[in-house]
Amino acid sequence: MTVKTVGLDLAKDVFQVHGISETGHKIFNRKIKRAKLLAFFENLPPCMVGMEACGSAHHWGRELRKLGHDVRLMPATYVKPYVKRGKTDAVDAEAICEAVCRPTMRFVEIKTEDQQALLTVHRARELVVRQRTQVANMIRGLLREFGHVLPTGVEAVTAFSKRHLEGDHPDMPDLATGILGTLCYQLLGLNARIDGFTKLIACHARHDADARRLMQVPGIGPITASAIVATIGDAKQFRTGRDLSAWLGLTPLNKSSGGKERLGRITKKGDHYIRKLLIVGMTSRALMAKRHPEKVDIWTAKMLAGKPFRLATVAMANKAARAIWAMLRRQEDYRQPVA
Repeated sequence: MTVKTVGLDLAKDVFQVHGISETGHKIFNRKIKRAKLLAFFENLPPCMVGMEACGSAHHWGRELRKLGHDVRLMPATYVKPYVKRGKTDAVDAEAICEAVCRPTMRFVEIKTEDQQALLTVHRARELVVRQRTQVANMIRGLLREFGHVLPTGVEAVTAFSKRHLEGDHPDMPDLATGILGTLCYQLLGLNARIDGFTKLIACHARHDADARRLMQVPGIGPITASAIVATIGDAKQFRTGRDLSAWLGLTPLNKSSGGKERLGRITKKGDHYIRKLLIVGMTSRALMAKRHPEKVDIWTAKMLAGKPFRLATVAMANKAARAIWAMLRRQEDYRQPVA
């Protein structure tokens, strides 16, 4: 019997492969070492290979496509319903093999190396931003222990750190002052790293045609545009703009039953990073709209006037995601609504 479909359960060193024929009969279910995986697939005829979308899935997807296989990545949550009783590598590989054959299954587009390289900059910047927040909170907490309270915002902590390193020390014991100086030095170093990553992302956005096109949308800057291009690509994997919005978790959670439609809060599924960037960008746009109402389009003005502020910003992010899909899919520029 000829292998037609293979389910590949990814791991660090030992992979599990489950192969079936065109009629669905099992041909093999075995473990393969990492070093021998490509050699194993070289000896197979071109077939459909299913994998769960995870950290190394895009790399293996590109390698297996070079060998002529039809590789399809699936979200792990969509594969889980096909797992039978118990959980082993063999059972997981069988579930992947069964899930990839479903006609209604949704797949994840394999990223290119350039896309993943750009996303490493975003991931590194996001990590350093979290570290800066931790250090700033530590500085603020230590100062409060000795009765010194800083204003809110990381800018106030940064200004204090500069003054502290220049010799303007608060009234504290020498031991605490020394530790505080170490933290202030670390905070300023993290600020410098964030600035470097931000400039690198902005440079890429200026040289990428799709990113430049997305920056025409109000509320979308270089970081958001670069992250969207690196994650989504040309948006051909989504049929409509609503599909992209749903993938970002910006659509209402539907719990309808018995002919009664019940829509709740947004699902918050999909890419958390892009969803956060879009909502932050639309929050900035909403604040600008309150300061300059004469520059706001009719839909945004009605949304901000008739809805709670946070609900309005999420709705604006939802609408922006649909516009982004149209711009990437059709290669069109942004059309500004009438104010």
